[in-house]
Amino acid sequence: SAPGGGDREREGGRGTAAAAAATSGRWEAMDPPVARYTCLKLPVGAGEGAAVIFVKGTWFASHFELSITDGLDAWTCNATEDEVRQRAEQWDQPVSEYIAMAERYLGFQQPGSIYKFEDAGNGQKRLSWTFEKLGTRLEWRWKCPPSPNNKQTTVGILDFLMDANTCLSEEVVSIRQSFERLKAEAEKCLAQSEKFCNEKVEFESVVYGKFVAVLNSKKAKLRELRDRLSKSQSAGKALQDEDESGENTETFEETSGDEERKQ
Repeated sequence: SAPGGGDREREGGRGTAAAAAATSGRWEAMDPPVARYTCLKLPVGAGEGAAVIFVKGTWFASHFELSITDGLDAWTCNATEDEVRQRAEQWDQPVSEYIAMAERYLGFQQPGSIYKFEDAGNGQKRLSWTFEKLGTRLEWRWKCPPSPNNKQTTVGILDFLMDANTCLSEEVVSIRQSFERLKAEAEKCLAQSEKFCNEKVEFESVVYGKFVAVLNSKKAKLRELRDRLSKSQSAGKALQDEDESGENTETFEETSGDEERKQ
């Protein structure tokens, strides 16, 4: 088939174990609607034939381009709009969905997917990956012809990775600085909170002390008034008893005088 062509294959559950997890970076262009970029470090093969390749993807709305290197040789894949449209029709998918799925599998290594990078004759390679759909394992394949300039393709991928690493480093620094600022603000807020808490406790202690002092003063005055009232009541009762006693005595004496005169 022509470069970029391929066919649909169905595989049973006999697929080999999934390739080991790979690190990858994904960076969008300044103008996301124009192009998006990914770069995947992908282990392929097993045993003594195991190798690592780097797959850089440039993704557009209706087509995509791949640059692949193993560090020595390089390959490319230019999936044209017509080829992408034909593939999407074969899989009953809109073009946008087909490209999004390809970008997902070639931008980040997907768990459970089997990736292969095999000889396809005449120096060409066939890049393939599997996925599950309705319980069936399916495979997508794209042919990649040799790059016309291995050095230029490899350097382009390395430059992209270095730029991505620089962006990551800057982002890490920015995040760390933001974290330090947030940490400082949090410590400041905590200190203010502790200060307000201490001031609140101190204020409540002073207010409570004053309240207790006023309450004790009121209690003392109430006790004093109660004692004075008690004394007044006692004195009044004593005077009343004396008055009653005096009246009884006078009555007795007058009665006695009359009796004496009558006698």
